[in-house]
Amino acid sequence: MLYYLFDYFNKTLNISGTGVFQYITFRSALAFILSLLLSTIYGKRVIRFLQKQQVGETIRELGLQGQNEKAGTPTMGGLIIIFATLIPVLLFAKLHNIYIVLLIVTTLWMGTIGFVDDYIKIFKKDKQGLKGIFKVFGQVGLGLIVGSVLYFNPQVTVRTDTGKTDVFKQTTAAVIVPAGIEEKSTATTIPFFKNNEFDYAEVLAWTGEGYEKWAWLVFIPVVIFIITAVSNGANLTDGIDGLAAGTSAISVLALAIFTFVSGNIIFSNYLNIMYIPNSGEMTVFIAAFVGALIGFLWYNSYPASVFMGDTGSLTIGGIIAVLAIAVRKELLIPLLCGIFLVENFSVVLQVSYFKYTKKRFGEGRRIFLMSPLHHHYQKKGYHESKIVTRFWIVAIMLAILSIVTLKLR
Repeated sequence: MLYYLFDYFNKTLNISGTGVFQYITFRSALAFILSLLLSTIYGKRVIRFLQKQQVGETIRELGLQGQNEKAGTPTMGGLIIIFATLIPVLLFAKLHNIYIVLLIVTTLWMGTIGFVDDYIKIFKKDKQGLKGIFKVFGQVGLGLIVGSVLYFNPQVTVRTDTGKTDVFKQTTAAVIVPAGIEEKSTATTIPFFKNNEFDYAEVLAWTGEGYEKWAWLVFIPVVIFIITAVSNGANLTDGIDGLAAGTSAISVLALAIFTFVSGNIIFSNYLNIMYIPNSGEMTVFIAAFVGALIGFLWYNSYPASVFMGDTGSLTIGGIIAVLAIAVRKELLIPLLCGIFLVENFSVVLQVSYFKYTKKRFGEGRRIFLMSPLHHHYQKKGYHESKIVTRFWIVAIMLAILSIVTLKLR
Protein backbone atom coordinates (compact mmCIF):
# COMPACT_ATOMS: atom_id res chain seq x y z
CA MET A 1 0.00 0.00 0.00
CA LEU A 2 2.85 2.38 0.77
CA TYR A 3 4.24 1.62 -2.67
CA TYR A 4 1.12 3.06 -4.31
CA LEU A 5 1.09 6.07 -1.98
CA PHE A 6 4.70 7.01 -2.73
CA ASP A 7 4.15 6.27 -6.42
CA TYR A 8 1.37 8.87 -6.33
CA PHE A 9 3.65 11.33 -4.52
CA ASN A 10 6.34 10.79 -7.14
CA LYS A 11 4.34 10.82 -10.38
CA THR A 12 1.50 13.18 -9.51
CA LEU A 13 2.85 15.54 -6.86
CA ASN A 14 6.48 15.23 -8.01
CA ILE A 15 7.80 15.16 -4.43
CA SER A 16 11.57 14.74 -4.40
CA GLY A 17 12.92 11.45 -3.02
CA THR A 18 9.67 9.47 -3.23
CA GLY A 19 10.81 7.77 -6.44
CA VAL A 20 13.10 5.53 -4.40
CA PHE A 21 10.09 3.28 -3.78
CA GLN A 22 10.29 2.22 -7.42
CA TYR A 23 13.42 0.21 -6.64
CA ILE A 24 12.92 -3.43 -5.65
CA THR A 25 16.15 -3.45 -3.64
CA PHE A 26 15.01 -0.51 -1.48
CA ARG A 27 11.57 -1.98 -0.80
CA SER A 28 13.09 -5.39 -0.10
CA ALA A 29 15.41 -3.86 2.49
CA LEU A 30 12.48 -2.11 4.20
CA ALA A 31 10.42 -5.32 4.12
CA PHE A 32 13.26 -7.29 5.72
CA ILE A 33 13.83 -4.73 8.49
CA LEU A 34 10.14 -4.37 9.32
CA SER A 35 9.58 -8.14 9.27
CA LEU A 36 12.55 -8.71 11.57
CA LEU A 37 11.29 -6.07 14.00
CA LEU A 38 7.75 -7.43 13.98
CA SER A 39 8.82 -11.02 14.58
CA THR A 40 11.26 -10.18 17.38
CA ILE A 41 9.44 -7.38 19.18
CA TYR A 42 5.85 -8.53 18.80
CA GLY A 43 6.76 -12.22 18.71
CA LYS A 44 7.09 -12.14 22.49
CA ARG A 45 3.55 -10.83 22.82
CA VAL A 46 2.26 -13.61 20.58
CA ILE A 47 4.05 -16.18 22.74
CA ARG A 48 2.51 -14.73 25.90
CA PHE A 49 -0.92 -14.84 24.28
CA LEU A 50 -0.41 -18.50 23.32
CA GLN A 51 0.69 -19.29 26.87
CA LYS A 52 -2.38 -17.54 28.25
CA GLN A 53 -4.62 -19.56 25.95
CA GLN A 54 -2.75 -22.72 27.05
CA VAL A 55 -1.73 -23.49 23.48
CA GLY A 56 0.98 -25.89 24.58
CA GLU A 57 2.69 -28.66 22.65
CA THR A 58 1.89 -32.19 23.65
CA ILE A 59 5.09 -34.21 23.40
CA ARG A 60 4.67 -37.89 22.65
CA GLU A 61 7.03 -40.26 24.40
CA LEU A 62 10.01 -40.70 22.09
CA GLY A 63 12.62 -41.82 24.55
CA LEU A 64 14.82 -38.85 23.65
CA GLN A 65 16.86 -36.96 26.18
CA GLY A 66 15.20 -33.72 27.27
CA GLN A 67 12.14 -34.32 25.08
CA ASN A 68 9.63 -34.47 27.92
CA GLU A 69 10.91 -31.13 29.24
CA LYS A 70 9.41 -29.47 26.15
CA ALA A 71 5.85 -30.48 27.01
CA GLY A 72 3.72 -27.39 27.40
CA THR A 73 5.93 -25.15 25.24
CA PRO A 74 3.62 -22.86 23.21
CA THR A 75 3.02 -23.97 19.64
CA MET A 76 1.27 -22.34 16.65
CA GLY A 77 4.28 -20.01 16.53
CA GLY A 78 3.94 -20.12 12.77
CA LEU A 79 1.47 -17.27 13.26
CA ILE A 80 4.49 -15.06 14.01
CA ILE A 81 6.05 -16.00 10.68
CA ILE A 82 2.80 -15.47 8.76
CA PHE A 83 1.96 -12.04 10.18
CA ALA A 84 5.58 -10.81 10.08
CA THR A 85 5.69 -11.77 6.41
CA LEU A 86 2.34 -10.49 5.21
CA ILE A 87 2.35 -7.07 6.88
CA PRO A 88 5.56 -5.84 5.16
CA VAL A 89 4.41 -7.39 1.88
CA LEU A 90 1.10 -5.55 2.03
CA LEU A 91 2.96 -2.31 2.74
CA PHE A 92 5.87 -2.47 0.30
CA ALA A 93 5.03 -4.87 -2.55
CA LYS A 94 3.09 -4.26 -5.76
CA LEU A 95 -0.14 -5.97 -4.82
CA HIS A 96 -1.35 -6.15 -8.42
CA ASN A 97 1.62 -8.37 -9.32
CA ILE A 98 0.35 -11.88 -10.04
CA TYR A 99 3.33 -13.53 -8.32
CA ILE A 100 2.74 -11.56 -5.12
CA VAL A 101 -0.94 -12.49 -5.21
CA LEU A 102 -0.04 -16.18 -5.56
CA LEU A 103 2.40 -16.02 -2.64
CA ILE A 104 -0.15 -14.29 -0.40
CA VAL A 105 -2.75 -16.93 -1.29
CA THR A 106 -0.19 -19.68 -0.62
CA THR A 107 0.67 -18.23 2.79
CA LEU A 108 -2.96 -17.93 3.88
CA TRP A 109 -3.99 -21.28 2.35
CA MET A 110 -1.24 -23.39 3.88
CA GLY A 111 -1.34 -21.39 7.11
CA THR A 112 -5.04 -22.21 7.48
CA ILE A 113 -4.46 -25.93 6.91
CA GLY A 114 -1.67 -25.94 9.49
CA PHE A 115 -3.72 -23.87 11.94
CA VAL A 116 -6.64 -26.31 11.74
CA ASP A 117 -4.25 -29.22 12.29
CA ASP A 118 -2.71 -27.57 15.37
CA TYR A 119 -6.13 -26.56 16.68
CA ILE A 120 -7.40 -30.14 16.55
CA LYS A 121 -4.27 -31.42 18.30
CA ILE A 122 -4.42 -28.87 21.11
CA PHE A 123 -8.05 -28.03 21.76
CA LYS A 124 -9.69 -31.27 20.60
CA LYS A 125 -6.97 -33.33 22.32
CA ASP A 126 -6.47 -35.41 19.19
CA LYS A 127 -2.74 -36.10 18.77
CA GLN A 128 -3.26 -37.10 15.14
CA GLY A 129 -4.55 -33.65 14.25
CA LEU A 130 -6.14 -33.06 10.87
CA LYS A 131 -6.50 -36.35 9.01
CA GLY A 132 -3.79 -36.87 6.42
CA ILE A 133 -6.28 -37.15 3.58
CA PHE A 134 -7.58 -33.65 4.28
CA LYS A 135 -4.04 -32.24 4.38
CA VAL A 136 -3.37 -33.81 1.00
CA PHE A 137 -6.64 -32.43 -0.40
CA GLY A 138 -5.58 -28.98 0.79
CA GLN A 139 -2.13 -29.29 -0.79
CA VAL A 140 -3.62 -30.60 -4.04
CA GLY A 141 -6.13 -27.72 -4.02
CA LEU A 142 -3.34 -25.18 -3.70
CA GLY A 143 -1.38 -26.97 -6.43
CA LEU A 144 -4.38 -26.72 -8.75
CA ILE A 145 -4.69 -22.99 -8.09
CA VAL A 146 -0.99 -22.24 -8.49
CA GLY A 147 -0.56 -24.48 -11.54
CA SER A 148 -3.65 -23.08 -13.27
CA VAL A 149 -2.68 -19.46 -12.64
CA LEU A 150 0.92 -19.96 -13.79
CA TYR A 151 -0.27 -21.73 -16.92
CA PHE A 152 -3.32 -19.70 -17.95
CA ASN A 153 -2.79 -16.19 -16.54
CA PRO A 154 -1.58 -13.80 -19.30
CA GLN A 155 0.70 -11.95 -16.85
CA VAL A 156 2.90 -15.04 -16.45
CA THR A 157 5.31 -15.05 -19.37
CA VAL A 158 8.96 -15.63 -20.24
CA ARG A 159 11.08 -13.69 -22.70
CA THR A 160 12.24 -15.38 -25.87
CA ASP A 161 15.22 -13.90 -27.72
CA THR A 162 14.87 -13.08 -31.40
CA GLY A 163 18.51 -12.47 -32.25
CA LYS A 164 18.14 -8.67 -32.42
CA THR A 165 19.36 -6.25 -29.77
CA ASP A 166 17.82 -3.52 -27.68
CA VAL A 167 19.72 -0.71 -25.97
CA PHE A 168 18.87 0.17 -22.36
CA LYS A 169 20.16 3.50 -21.08
CA GLN A 170 21.70 3.59 -17.64
CA THR A 171 23.33 6.43 -15.73
CA THR A 172 26.85 5.71 -16.95
CA ALA A 173 26.48 3.79 -20.21
CA ALA A 174 24.18 2.05 -22.60
CA VAL A 175 23.64 -1.65 -21.98
CA ILE A 176 22.91 -3.87 -24.98
CA VAL A 177 20.73 -6.91 -24.39
CA PRO A 178 19.03 -9.28 -26.80
CA ALA A 179 15.64 -8.15 -28.05
CA GLY A 180 12.81 -10.57 -27.70
CA ILE A 181 9.14 -11.19 -27.16
CA GLU A 182 7.26 -12.16 -24.06
CA GLU A 183 5.20 -15.32 -24.44
CA LYS A 184 3.46 -18.05 -22.49
CA SER A 185 5.72 -21.01 -21.84
CA THR A 186 5.96 -24.13 -19.72
CA ALA A 187 9.74 -24.14 -20.00
CA THR A 188 11.82 -24.68 -16.88
CA THR A 189 15.52 -24.84 -16.02
CA ILE A 190 17.58 -28.03 -15.87
CA PRO A 191 20.63 -27.47 -13.66
CA PHE A 192 24.18 -28.39 -14.77
CA PHE A 193 23.31 -28.52 -18.49
CA LYS A 194 24.54 -26.01 -21.09
CA ASN A 195 21.27 -25.79 -23.01
CA ASN A 196 19.48 -25.93 -19.72
CA GLU A 197 15.84 -25.42 -20.62
CA PHE A 198 13.20 -28.10 -20.70
CA ASP A 199 9.61 -27.59 -21.81
CA TYR A 200 7.00 -29.76 -20.10
CA ALA A 201 5.03 -29.67 -23.33
CA GLU A 202 7.72 -31.81 -24.97
CA VAL A 203 6.49 -34.75 -22.89
CA LEU A 204 3.41 -34.78 -25.15
CA ALA A 205 5.28 -34.36 -28.44
CA TRP A 206 4.48 -37.95 -29.37
CA THR A 207 0.76 -37.06 -29.64
CA GLY A 208 1.38 -35.07 -32.81
CA GLU A 209 0.76 -31.53 -34.01
CA GLY A 210 -0.83 -29.11 -31.56
CA TYR A 211 0.47 -30.93 -28.49
CA GLU A 212 1.55 -27.61 -26.90
CA LYS A 213 -2.01 -26.67 -25.98
CA TRP A 214 -2.27 -29.75 -23.76
CA ALA A 215 0.89 -28.97 -21.78
CA TRP A 216 -1.23 -28.16 -18.72
CA LEU A 217 -1.94 -31.89 -18.37
CA VAL A 218 1.72 -32.32 -17.45
CA PHE A 219 2.51 -28.96 -15.86
CA ILE A 220 -0.29 -28.79 -13.28
CA PRO A 221 0.27 -32.33 -11.87
CA VAL A 222 3.98 -31.51 -11.55
CA VAL A 223 3.11 -28.36 -9.58
CA ILE A 224 0.76 -30.35 -7.33
CA PHE A 225 3.44 -32.96 -6.64
CA ILE A 226 6.12 -30.39 -5.85
CA ILE A 227 3.94 -28.37 -3.46
CA THR A 228 2.80 -31.52 -1.65
CA ALA A 229 6.31 -32.96 -1.38
CA VAL A 230 8.06 -29.78 -0.22
CA SER A 231 5.39 -28.82 2.34
CA ASN A 232 5.49 -32.33 3.81
CA GLY A 233 9.29 -32.23 3.81
CA ALA A 234 9.30 -28.98 5.78
CA ASN A 235 6.75 -30.48 8.16
CA LEU A 236 8.95 -33.51 8.86
CA THR A 237 12.04 -31.31 9.32
CA ASP A 238 10.32 -29.37 12.09
CA GLY A 239 11.34 -31.75 14.85
CA ILE A 240 14.00 -30.03 16.93
CA ASP A 241 14.59 -26.42 17.96
CA GLY A 242 15.63 -24.12 15.12
CA LEU A 243 16.06 -26.81 12.47
CA ALA A 244 13.20 -26.06 10.08
CA ALA A 245 13.35 -22.27 10.43
CA GLY A 246 17.13 -22.10 9.95
CA THR A 247 17.40 -24.44 6.97
CA SER A 248 14.39 -22.78 5.34
CA ALA A 249 15.91 -19.30 5.71
CA ILE A 250 19.07 -20.51 3.98
CA SER A 251 17.14 -22.04 1.07
CA VAL A 252 14.95 -18.97 0.68
CA LEU A 253 17.99 -16.66 0.58
CA ALA A 254 19.29 -18.68 -2.37
CA LEU A 255 15.88 -18.38 -4.03
CA ALA A 256 16.06 -14.60 -3.50
CA ILE A 257 19.15 -14.49 -5.70
CA PHE A 258 17.46 -16.58 -8.40
CA THR A 259 14.36 -14.41 -8.23
CA PHE A 260 16.23 -11.12 -8.47
CA VAL A 261 18.41 -12.09 -11.44
CA SER A 262 15.56 -13.84 -13.27
CA GLY A 263 13.42 -10.73 -12.96
CA ASN A 264 16.16 -8.39 -14.18
CA ILE A 265 16.64 -8.31 -17.95
CA ILE A 266 20.28 -7.21 -17.75
CA PHE A 267 21.41 -9.78 -15.18
CA SER A 268 19.46 -12.59 -16.82
CA ASN A 269 21.09 -11.79 -20.15
CA TYR A 270 24.57 -11.64 -18.61
CA LEU A 271 24.07 -14.99 -16.85
CA ASN A 272 22.32 -16.46 -19.89
CA ILE A 273 19.29 -17.56 -17.89
CA MET A 274 15.58 -17.33 -18.51
CA TYR A 275 14.17 -13.81 -18.09
CA ILE A 276 10.78 -13.86 -16.33
CA PRO A 277 9.07 -10.45 -16.51
CA ASN A 278 7.61 -9.11 -13.25
CA SER A 279 9.06 -11.98 -11.20
CA GLY A 280 11.63 -9.72 -9.54
CA GLU A 281 8.85 -8.33 -7.35
CA MET A 282 8.90 -11.61 -5.43
CA THR A 283 12.19 -10.43 -3.93
CA VAL A 284 10.17 -8.10 -1.68
CA PHE A 285 8.12 -11.05 -0.43
CA ILE A 286 11.23 -13.17 0.07
CA ALA A 287 12.95 -10.41 2.06
CA ALA A 288 9.96 -10.19 4.39
CA PHE A 289 9.81 -13.97 4.66
CA VAL A 290 13.50 -14.29 5.53
CA GLY A 291 13.16 -11.54 8.13
CA ALA A 292 10.23 -13.40 9.69
CA LEU A 293 12.16 -16.68 9.80
CA ILE A 294 15.23 -15.09 11.38
CA GLY A 295 13.08 -13.24 13.90
CA PHE A 296 11.27 -16.45 14.74
CA LEU A 297 14.63 -18.13 15.35
CA TRP A 298 15.17 -15.59 18.15
CA TYR A 299 12.58 -17.55 20.12
CA ASN A 300 12.83 -20.94 18.46
CA SER A 301 16.57 -21.53 18.94
CA TYR A 302 17.50 -24.03 21.65
CA PRO A 303 15.92 -24.10 24.17
CA ALA A 304 12.82 -23.04 22.24
CA SER A 305 10.32 -20.64 23.77
CA VAL A 306 7.83 -21.47 21.03
CA PHE A 307 7.31 -24.09 18.31
CA MET A 308 6.08 -23.18 14.84
CA GLY A 309 3.69 -26.13 14.66
CA ASP A 310 2.09 -27.19 11.41
CA THR A 311 0.86 -23.60 11.11
CA GLY A 312 4.43 -22.64 10.32
CA SER A 313 6.00 -25.72 8.76
CA LEU A 314 3.32 -26.35 6.13
CA THR A 315 3.32 -22.66 5.25
CA ILE A 316 7.11 -22.58 4.88
CA GLY A 317 7.13 -25.61 2.59
CA GLY A 318 4.31 -24.25 0.45
CA ILE A 319 6.00 -20.87 0.00
CA ILE A 320 9.36 -22.40 -0.94
CA ALA A 321 7.69 -24.68 -3.49
CA VAL A 322 5.71 -21.86 -5.13
CA LEU A 323 8.78 -19.59 -5.24
CA ALA A 324 10.86 -22.28 -6.95
CA ILE A 325 8.12 -23.08 -9.47
CA ALA A 326 7.41 -19.42 -10.26
CA VAL A 327 11.07 -18.68 -10.97
CA ARG A 328 11.42 -21.89 -13.02
CA LYS A 329 13.92 -23.51 -10.64
CA GLU A 330 11.75 -26.36 -9.34
CA LEU A 331 14.15 -29.00 -10.67
CA LEU A 332 16.75 -27.55 -8.29
CA ILE A 333 14.61 -28.34 -5.25
CA PRO A 334 16.24 -31.76 -4.56
CA LEU A 335 19.56 -29.92 -4.28
CA LEU A 336 18.46 -26.61 -2.77
CA CYS A 337 16.11 -28.27 -0.27
CA GLY A 338 18.28 -31.33 0.22
CA ILE A 339 17.61 -31.34 3.97
CA PHE A 340 13.87 -31.64 3.34
CA LEU A 341 14.49 -34.39 0.80
CA VAL A 342 16.70 -36.45 3.11
CA GLU A 343 14.27 -36.07 6.03
CA ASN A 344 11.40 -37.19 3.81
CA PHE A 345 13.39 -40.03 2.30
CA SER A 346 14.53 -41.30 5.71
CA VAL A 347 10.90 -41.74 6.77
CA VAL A 348 9.96 -43.50 3.52
CA LEU A 349 12.95 -45.84 3.80
CA GLN A 350 12.31 -46.59 7.45
CA VAL A 351 8.62 -47.40 6.99
CA SER A 352 9.15 -49.39 3.79
CA TYR A 353 12.01 -51.45 5.19
CA PHE A 354 10.13 -52.10 8.43
CA LYS A 355 7.08 -53.39 6.55
CA TYR A 356 9.21 -55.47 4.18
CA THR A 357 11.22 -57.16 6.94
CA LYS A 358 8.13 -57.77 9.05
CA LYS A 359 6.47 -59.53 6.14
CA ARG A 360 9.56 -61.54 5.23
CA PHE A 361 11.13 -62.30 8.61
CA GLY A 362 8.17 -61.98 10.93
CA GLU A 363 9.65 -58.99 12.74
CA GLY A 364 10.13 -55.41 11.63
CA ARG A 365 13.69 -54.12 11.32
CA ARG A 366 14.92 -50.56 11.07
CA ILE A 367 17.57 -48.79 9.02
CA PHE A 368 17.76 -45.80 11.37
CA LEU A 369 17.46 -45.75 15.12
CA MET A 370 14.54 -43.42 14.56
CA SER A 371 13.12 -41.33 11.74
CA PRO A 372 13.08 -38.59 10.54
CA LEU A 373 16.85 -38.46 10.28
CA HIS A 374 17.44 -35.78 12.95
CA HIS A 375 15.90 -38.11 15.56
CA HIS A 376 18.39 -40.80 14.52
CA TYR A 377 21.24 -38.54 15.60
CA GLN A 378 19.41 -37.67 18.80
CA LYS A 379 19.19 -41.38 19.57
CA LYS A 380 22.94 -41.64 19.01
CA GLY A 381 23.45 -39.08 21.75
CA TYR A 382 24.14 -35.89 19.78
CA HIS A 383 22.89 -32.68 21.39
CA GLU A 384 20.13 -30.81 19.56
CA SER A 385 22.29 -27.74 19.02
CA LYS A 386 25.05 -29.80 17.37
CA ILE A 387 22.57 -31.53 15.07
CA VAL A 388 20.93 -28.24 14.06
CA THR A 389 24.26 -26.48 13.46
CA ARG A 390 25.54 -29.29 11.26
CA PHE A 391 22.30 -29.43 9.30
CA TRP A 392 22.60 -25.67 8.77
CA ILE A 393 26.14 -26.10 7.48
CA VAL A 394 24.96 -28.74 5.02
CA ALA A 395 22.08 -26.45 3.96
CA ILE A 396 24.54 -23.60 3.33
CA MET A 397 26.72 -25.88 1.17
CA LEU A 398 23.69 -27.00 -0.83
CA ALA A 399 22.51 -23.40 -1.26
CA ILE A 400 25.94 -22.30 -2.54
CA LEU A 401 26.08 -25.21 -4.97
CA SER A 402 22.58 -24.30 -6.18
CA ILE A 403 23.64 -20.71 -6.81
CA VAL A 404 26.74 -21.90 -8.66
CA THR A 405 24.45 -23.63 -11.18
CA LEU A 406 23.79 -20.16 -12.62
CA LYS A 407 27.11 -20.48 -14.42
CA LEU A 408 28.13 -24.12 -13.90
CA ARG A 409 26.80 -25.96 -16.95
